[in-house]
Amino acid sequence: MIETAPITEKAVIVGLINSQQDERQVKEYLDELEFLADTAGAVVLKKFTQKMDIPNKATFVGPGKLEEIGNYIKVVEADTVIFDDELSPTQLRNIERQLECKILDRTNLILDIFAKRAQTAHAKTQVELAQYQYLLPRLTRMWTHLERQRGGIGMRGPGETQIETDRRIILEKIARLKEQLVKIDKQKATQRKNRGKLVRVALVGYTNVGKSTIMNMMAKSEVFAENKLFATLDTTVRKVVIENIPFLLADTVGFIRKLPHGLVESFKSTLDEVREADILLHIVDISHPGFEEQIETVNNTLKEIDAGDKPLIYIFNKIDAFTYEEKDEDDLTPRTKANFTLNEWKNSWMAKDNTPALFISAIEKENIDVFKQKIYDEVKKIHVQRFPFNDYLYEITEE
Repeated sequence: MIETAPITEKAVIVGLINSQQDERQVKEYLDELEFLADTAGAVVLKKFTQKMDIPNKATFVGPGKLEEIGNYIKVVEADTVIFDDELSPTQLRNIERQLECKILDRTNLILDIFAKRAQTAHAKTQVELAQYQYLLPRLTRMWTHLERQRGGIGMRGPGETQIETDRRIILEKIARLKEQLVKIDKQKATQRKNRGKLVRVALVGYTNVGKSTIMNMMAKSEVFAENKLFATLDTTVRKVVIENIPFLLADTVGFIRKLPHGLVESFKSTLDEVREADILLHIVDISHPGFEEQIETVNNTLKEIDAGDKPLIYIFNKIDAFTYEEKDEDDLTPRTKANFTLNEWKNSWMAKDNTPALFISAIEKENIDVFKQKIYDEVKKIHVQRFPFNDYLYEITEE
């Protein structure tokens, strides 16, 4: 038997430094893009950046930088160039023509990962819809070899070009996928109704912050958890009992900055569990240097799906992996957030905000008792209002 290992694509990634994103942010964004590329199965050989106020309309980066990228990929024989921002159809076509290799943008890469991760019919339908919506305005790039007018025997008449045929087929496909999603959404809504009036708690947060690990710890379930982006696409709901009170716990798809709009639209139905939750547990990776920006990204996405006003508890996870840069005594430069200790973070805006905040490690099981007690207290407040003569509180447990 001959075993062949999957071929790893060699990639370079490209980002712009401008007034919206400074050098530090771009470094962080490109690190995340590299993680996305790794999740998709590519190895990143080099990162290119350029300072520009606005992207070049024709080639995103300047002609000189594009030539530099082209020379490099020829030397290392790279397969793919990935740009950190969404490229217009014109930019895609021009860059591909000059570099003569596969060109992806952040949106295309995320869609590819979602397609790879989708397991259920619901997730697959949502991803397929987003892919077709992304593809539609880019047909001129995808099908240039088919743009010739149809002709010959049996082909005379309106003279529809191949690209127009493809556009019509895709529009029909989009309409059909939307119909399928409406049916699936009705089934999901019925399932949610059948769960009764139990208190609902949803885990939300940036991708790869440990939501599925917390879900497995709380529900003693086997939700897929991996140190990769978007390990979970489908919402998983489990019944959890703490002490004597049962509630429903939902694990949801992770958010990410610059999340493609088509995906947000497609996955809004998946996030119904978030919209209908009584309490949101916003899981944050405290060990990530940009966790405050990740919090902002998640909160903005929650507002976008009409869930920004839900009762929320911040759960700062991965305290076991938290590190900080200790300043030397003779270092007179101002302290930055990189120099904050964990205690200083705890006493910063997190303590001043009215939103409750807990600090845990799901992997090392640190502060889990406090975590469970807080959830119990918050669930109980809603539970006793909903079930004033509650059987659960007085049920006799058998020995």
